Amino acid sequence: LGTCFGASFNPSDMGMLLLQVSCLCGSAPCLLCGCCPSAKNSTISRLLFTFFLFLGTLVSIIMIIPGVEKELHKLPGFCEGSGSVLGVQTHVDCGSFLGHKAVYRMGFAMAAFFFLFAMIMVCVRSSKDPRAAVQNGFWFFKFLVLVGITVGAFYIPDGAFTSVWFYFGVVGSFLFILIQLVLLIDFAHSWSQLWLRNAGESNAKGWYAALCVITFIFYATSIAAIVLLYVYYTKPEGCTEGKVLISINLILCLIVSAVSILPKIQDAQPHSGLLQASLITLYTVYVTWSALANVPTQACNPTLLVRNSTGSVTATQLLTTWWDAPSIVGLIIFILCTLFISVRSSDHPQVNKLMLTEESTAGVGSEAAAVESGLHHAYDNEQDGVSYNYTFFHLCLLLAALYIMMTLTNWYRPDESLRVLTSPWTAVWVKICSSWAGLLLYLWTLVAPLVLPDRDFS
Repeated sequence: LGTCFGASFNPSDMGMLLLQVSCLCGSAPCLLCGCCPSAKNSTISRLLFTFFLFLGTLVSIIMIIPGVEKELHKLPGFCEGSGSVLGVQTHVDCGSFLGHKAVYRMGFAMAAFFFLFAMIMVCVRSSKDPRAAVQNGFWFFKFLVLVGITVGAFYIPDGAFTSVWFYFGVVGSFLFILIQLVLLIDFAHSWSQLWLRNAGESNAKGWYAALCVITFIFYATSIAAIVLLYVYYTKPEGCTEGKVLISINLILCLIVSAVSILPKIQDAQPHSGLLQASLITLYTVYVTWSALANVPTQACNPTLLVRNSTGSVTATQLLTTWWDAPSIVGLIIFILCTLFISVRSSDHPQVNKLMLTEESTAGVGSEAAAVESGLHHAYDNEQDGVSYNYTFFHLCLLLAALYIMMTLTNWYRPDESLRVLTSPWTAVWVKICSSWAGLLLYLWTLVAPLVLPDRDFS
């Protein structure tokens, strides 16, 4: 930090200090200020926008932690009824800033922020467009915009807002689950290709053995998880919905696994195999588990009592949602996939087309110049063309904000008074349908070269 903002405040260094601090209002390359190795301008910008999303997520987590309101009441003069400041009684209801209400408003603020930039960045083709400077710079002002939208979100009147915004969150989460699956497919293909290439170059059978071991671990974990789902989320009598949903997804996973190793599929796509299918199977089992954790029947959902462990719901008691294992796993997957969106650069043209990402060669000369000069800063790699679609990237972060909003609230639907939280069947069917759509999408990536032989799926 001393390198970035000056190690001392000597008058002779004041001019340099002001120049360095002004980087906060400049471009992304200046943010590095010699502290980090040279990096692509596009990558730094995506990471900083992702940092804004993670910052909002952290605030949401703090606001939904049980007991935070009680601690705030201990601060003198901060909350209503906790004392007075300079003899003036405060009138701030801390409960209005915590729990589901706060998470929904933070989700709305982050979604509005990324939607604003998605609209601003429509049809930006290269860094020569003046709007590209807004994408890659002015970070201090962007932070102020995010803070302003967040403050304004907490002034939204209560009533139908949370009930309506719940359905926005459901749709956005459904789409983000599909994006997660696309990223998993891309990751699994790249993983398999890398290890097979290493095995071919070194003639070492250890790489093949490692692929077999990882595939076995994924399938073994999936089978164990399915058994546990049958044990804990079904009963010998009743829970028919859970039995049917688990069985359908199990059959679908077996189908895609069998299709992935068919001779014709292997001829069309030599790099496809059980590693990818095992990873998709494991993710499908997780989504199934997450869906069953929202079944509103207590006899078929053991985690329902854990979430509602605050006791009986009365007209004046706000029910608190506790985190459960599916939400924690979902939070981890969200972090990994969001980071992958920010730094990914796929080797597959079809995936790049699907994710609106290009392998741009622009900026290679700038990279070489930065290395030769020994300077540590980000270089502009988008002078001839953007390396990713700005609008699509912001829409992905928008969907990610809605997904994390639903994850932190366990997909519970509050009523207009926020006095009662219910786990609706809507959440169950949205998650199950997203798992089916994901399996069909993966199945299409396998059979597409056979169905459309005239297209290039290399």
